[in-house]
Amino acid sequence: MRDTKKGYGLAALAAVAVISVIAGVVLSAKLNWTSSSDAVSFWKESSNGKPIAASVSPGANFVELASKLSPTVVNISTTQVINQRERPVVPFPDFKAPFDDFFGDDFNKFFNAPRGEFKRQSLGSGFIINKDGYILTNQHVIDNATEILVTLSESKKDYKAAVIGQDRKLDIALIKIEAGNLPSVTIGDSEALQVGEWVMAIGNPFGLGGTVTAGIVSQKGRVIGAGPYDNFIQTDASINPGNSGGPLFNVRGEVVGINTAIIAGGQGIGFATPINMVKDILMQLKEKGKITRGWIGVSVQELTPELAANFGLKDTKGTLISSVNAGEPADVAGLKAGDIITTFDNKPVNDLSDLPRTVANTAPGKNAVIKVVRDGKELTLTVKVGTRTEEEGEETAAKTDEHDQSPDMKFGLSAGPITPEMGRRLGITETDGVIITSIRPDSPAGDAGLRRGDVIKEINRAQIKDIKDYNRAIADAGKKDSALFLVVRGDSAIYVALKLK
Repeated sequence: MRDTKKGYGLAALAAVAVISVIAGVVLSAKLNWTSSSDAVSFWKESSNGKPIAASVSPGANFVELASKLSPTVVNISTTQVINQRERPVVPFPDFKAPFDDFFGDDFNKFFNAPRGEFKRQSLGSGFIINKDGYILTNQHVIDNATEILVTLSESKKDYKAAVIGQDRKLDIALIKIEAGNLPSVTIGDSEALQVGEWVMAIGNPFGLGGTVTAGIVSQKGRVIGAGPYDNFIQTDASINPGNSGGPLFNVRGEVVGINTAIIAGGQGIGFATPINMVKDILMQLKEKGKITRGWIGVSVQELTPELAANFGLKDTKGTLISSVNAGEPADVAGLKAGDIITTFDNKPVNDLSDLPRTVANTAPGKNAVIKVVRDGKELTLTVKVGTRTEEEGEETAAKTDEHDQSPDMKFGLSAGPITPEMGRRLGITETDGVIITSIRPDSPAGDAGLRRGDVIKEINRAQIKDIKDYNRAIADAGKKDSALFLVVRGDSAIYVALKLK
């Protein structure tokens, strides 16, 4: 397996497109525009820290917790109208929502059926956060549902539910049933969770409602490729198909997470969305039905040890800006490609995943202070966070002409000018730079994931406008052990450190 820290080895620019366009920056934000008093009146939050159960020993504690908390958890069944051959979108491609397996075989029976529509029933879980019938669950549990049926655990009564709000990015939905004086959960503090701490899950796995499982927090801050807000709690408390949307409780009986994903075929590995991330958007879901997101208009990438060395840095703390959209807030603020962001709004940015989550807590319109390292010097800038709908960029696979090439055997690539005809044929909007026309597989360029059709914009921070610039820069770069390239592929830009073998 290729070293994932090497050049573009992070699944080349495909992974970068996810990070730079979806995750980042198109930097989307959870906004908390509602007063804390309104929020407190909507849900219960622990203030004294006293556990529900008197005993802190796990065995005795879980008995009391299960008895008192089970009535707050509901079973959710939905009916979806599915177009033949149109499989529902799974929120995490390499992971499974904890109800997907339960109906996968039934779905496959229809896969080669005649064209048309059929109804699909799915099961999930949820929990009551307000006595007036407000329930939290996963967005994928109720996605495209024509009917949502909620079953209370104590009375076994069924209620039709209405969708109040939903957010695909966090995979969260707020639904409501017409019932009153219901038992509701207490919301905890997921930031206070510690690895090794006992937790308990209650849900509806395989349709077996009221199932209680327990385990520990295996790790925090897990990134599983779900999107810009990857920050999952990993637990070995059993989470199975049907647990989606159910609560993860701490030993105080407070909800600290929403059970969301499992590894296909894995055992003892489940993932829950931290409840603090949900609290930040909950009032927006209730009052507006959707989340307004912020935008500063940059693409970012991981600062690897190789890149840090080429930028003259002693460590890899921070995240690297690979491109800045013209006219967007970051551009207006003076941010540039090659800047390393170390703090945003006075909060530290230690790695790539920190920045989207930090910006996600910043309301559009706010003037956020950013500290960056540029050419070895620290600068302080202020950006006014804007508002924009997130759009995913597409990666363009390109084929190039082989004429006017500039071969470079040290780095293992050849490059040529971007002609108007080539630009039209390949859909390349770049006019400055050179285009890679060939790559030798067993070479620094090949190992780093560069490929034909990539446009080289910089070498060792020197701007490349044409083939003359490229030849000059590549000659200088060959005198050193490594070189720093800025490359554009499709809508994404990325810095790549090529190390001579």
